[in-house]
Amino acid sequence: MTIVETGPRPDYGKLTDEAIARSRQRLGVPRPPRIAPNLEVSLDTSRHFAFGYGDDNPLYCDGEYAAGTRWGGLIAPPTFHYTMGEDAVPERDDETKALLKGDPLAGLGSYQAVMEYEWWQPLRRGDRCKVLQAQVGVVEKPSRFGGRTAHLTHDFIYANGDGEPHAVRRGTWVHAERSATKSRKTETVTPDPYTPEQLADIDTAYEAETRRGAEPRYFEDVTVGDEIQSRVKGPLTTTDIVVWHLGWGMQLTPPGSFKIAYRIRKKAPGLYPANALNVPDTVQRLHWEPERAQELGLPTSYDYGAMRETWITHALTDWMGDDAWLWKLRCEHRKFNYVGDTTWVHGRVIGKDQVDGRNEVHLEVWCENQRGEVTTPATATVLLPTRDAAVVLPEPPASDLQGVLRSELARFDIGSSE
Repeated sequence: MTIVETGPRPDYGKLTDEAIARSRQRLGVPRPPRIAPNLEVSLDTSRHFAFGYGDDNPLYCDGEYAAGTRWGGLIAPPTFHYTMGEDAVPERDDETKALLKGDPLAGLGSYQAVMEYEWWQPLRRGDRCKVLQAQVGVVEKPSRFGGRTAHLTHDFIYANGDGEPHAVRRGTWVHAERSATKSRKTETVTPDPYTPEQLADIDTAYEAETRRGAEPRYFEDVTVGDEIQSRVKGPLTTTDIVVWHLGWGMQLTPPGSFKIAYRIRKKAPGLYPANALNVPDTVQRLHWEPERAQELGLPTSYDYGAMRETWITHALTDWMGDDAWLWKLRCEHRKFNYVGDTTWVHGRVIGKDQVDGRNEVHLEVWCENQRGEVTTPATATVLLPTRDAAVVLPEPPASDLQGVLRSELARFDIGSSE
């Protein structure tokens, strides 16, 4: 869950009919992505990312090991594309630039609610990555959390080093007025210090973790009701969030400090609300600065939705092994994961299908905190080998980025802007 604020307007922070209409004008129009911290998949960038979420899988971290797998070399973790994406549309005409200027929903709280993925190809060592980012959905909904809200869905469609569609990341954010979120009853989070026994239980879970790795998990051997080995992440500390940022390539708003930050602040001052010393600082500091989170009606700092999505992929890739393929994942972020919380990732097999030559295993996966609350329920589809055949990678809906965008617009029943 990420809160975003941008520059002031007369109706700044208000969800108006005009703002929703302006947002809908952008449907299907590719917009420039954020600056990508990583331009190329390397041993170091892949390893740093994996270590940033606590994964030492040699498929992502050891080139010699990876060379002996079905992939023939190192590949990046599934959600590594969060760190990549050069603009697939470097030139835009003046009309498009005017349409994309500013943010119609500036000043509203923006909370990541859903993230869906489809992966068609791995990102390999040496790959660069293009991304086509476009808004594909705008739905107005009432909410007990924030009164009137707008649900915006954005697509991030990636192509690998050969220009082939690699993956799509489809995210929905809930935009709500700050006055509504601040006036609601604030959740109280005052966890007691962890006891030595509780910490010992967590360490025992870390010690027990296993990885399927080079031993194939065959489709024939999986049964509905099978549980995957749980993963524990926590107790979450500010240090964990800093390490995540390092692995993420310091993907911040802004992507830099001092003069680099000044240049961005000059263009978008709303991204830099003043801190207690009246010094402009990034809006993202609420992830490590409890006082900023409390100013926005939250009890303390919290993680990113992307962290939990990546923790879920960690549990799945360890379970499925090197020869399998994580095809689809859908996560719903329903509760905050606060600093001090411990997250357990659980999962079970809920179905098996053989469709068009694919051996699909469907799983229910979820993140659960130490209070027994499910913070992120998810579903996933994994392709497993059989004893007679290796996994065949799934086909994307089109052979290029624009074609995939057209299929996404059709999915949301939106006519192409072309």
